[in-house]
Amino acid sequence: MKRKKYLLEKILVTGYAAEGKSLARVDGKVIFIEGAVPGDVVDVFVSTNKKDYGEGRATQIHEYSTERTTPFCQHFGTCGGCKWQMLPYNKQLEYKQQEVAQNFRRIGKVAFPDMMQIIGAVDTVHYRNKLEFTFSNKRYLTREEIETMPAPLPPEGGFLDSADSNESSKSDWLDISTIEKLDELSAFKNPPSGGRGALGFHVPRIFDKIIEIQECFLMDDVNNTIRNSIRNFALENNYSYYDIKQHTGWLRNIIIRFCATGELMVNICLGYEDQVETKRLLDYVLQQVPAITTLLYTINTKWNDTIYDLRPQVYFGKGFVIEKLEEFSFKIGPKSFFQTNTRQAEKLYSITRDFAGLTGNEIVYDLYCGTGSIGIFVSKLAKKIIGVEVIAEAIEDAKVNAALNNIDHAEFFAGDVIKICDDAFFAAHGRPDVVITDPPRAGMHEKLVNKLLEIAAPKIVYVSCNTATQARDLGLLSAKYSVEKIQPVDMFPHTHHIECVVLLQLK
Repeated sequence: MKRKKYLLEKILVTGYAAEGKSLARVDGKVIFIEGAVPGDVVDVFVSTNKKDYGEGRATQIHEYSTERTTPFCQHFGTCGGCKWQMLPYNKQLEYKQQEVAQNFRRIGKVAFPDMMQIIGAVDTVHYRNKLEFTFSNKRYLTREEIETMPAPLPPEGGFLDSADSNESSKSDWLDISTIEKLDELSAFKNPPSGGRGALGFHVPRIFDKIIEIQECFLMDDVNNTIRNSIRNFALENNYSYYDIKQHTGWLRNIIIRFCATGELMVNICLGYEDQVETKRLLDYVLQQVPAITTLLYTINTKWNDTIYDLRPQVYFGKGFVIEKLEEFSFKIGPKSFFQTNTRQAEKLYSITRDFAGLTGNEIVYDLYCGTGSIGIFVSKLAKKIIGVEVIAEAIEDAKVNAALNNIDHAEFFAGDVIKICDDAFFAAHGRPDVVITDPPRAGMHEKLVNKLLEIAAPKIVYVSCNTATQARDLGLLSAKYSVEKIQPVDMFPHTHHIECVVLLQLK
């Protein structure tokens, strides 16, 4: 019987797979590897062992690839946010382009034109306009912290499929185990609620522990000032951090929105009402960060961190911020959705507008329109914009944004496009000359694909944040449409995420 988990030693990584993973071939089997790049020679702890492939993570690097560069963040390797910092940016773009091509070829299985060169970002750090940090009374320990602790024994059964696993040295065990298990055994398993927790990001695949973040390069340095100031004040005052298992603790989340306009919104989420301490905390934050234009707090007594069904309270400022894409202004509240990379969003929407080929005479249907950003962005060249979105609150934001930009030829409707777009709707608003669709990562529902085939608009511009599901949908749409243009766009440097805009023409 084959072992489910085992260690491969000194394996040459030969290629890039997808979603930030690399690959190697061992005895005819493909091994997908996290934490390595092509050219590395690594030890791999294989945690998934199938007949034709395996999956694992690099536990030790014996030889570094010439393609590597030095990560710029002290949290690299622990925080899962920027997994590709060890790759030069030009190599990141090369692998992203390769992934798009592979997904279209293997999943779409239809004829595609030559793909345009991926459009990279000018700013590869400080590019996000929104970040969320979480408080937890359970701090995730780094490898360095663990290695300074007395060596614990492996859990019963261990990770080594051998009778003498308990005799392995601490360093050997570290190489073939997950740091998560060591963390469970550490002294930080159940720390006191005040002063021993963490403020930062969730550990990948671990829901109840937080990585203590000292410096984050995803947003302007103001994010570090906000986070570290609040942490210091919380420690000085022994404020309790949230315990996700016990549903106790006061400090829960910090949500920061920093716009290209310079407007800065901070929303602090608290586990329960405490008017005296809330005022002390918020006054301190305003004193430490005078750049804040809107400060809110949200009382969240739920078991989850979502705030869509809560009411943020304005403590200072107007309660929202204004962001701009080209000359268009967008009102963003604490619960609004907006593209998190403003400058790259301008490029993405410009490509969408160019692909649509508008002359001023077209009726444009903007599906999954959200807060109306794409429709508004292309509106000057369209006769009419019809936006459809299932989230009613987003539609209200879209209407506000249209009014803010003095756009009177855009209408927005809340509901399912499959149900809304019937003959009566077309009779009232006109049939689309161009359909723009920007679905979530899951892609379009097959019923919507069939609806688009039924509508048979002359052009479809498909914007996607997941080229695998986009390729699947293009295959379905090929019954009536041909793919004319493909333009990948990198919205998130140092991650494996890719955006892609595709133009489809009715055959």
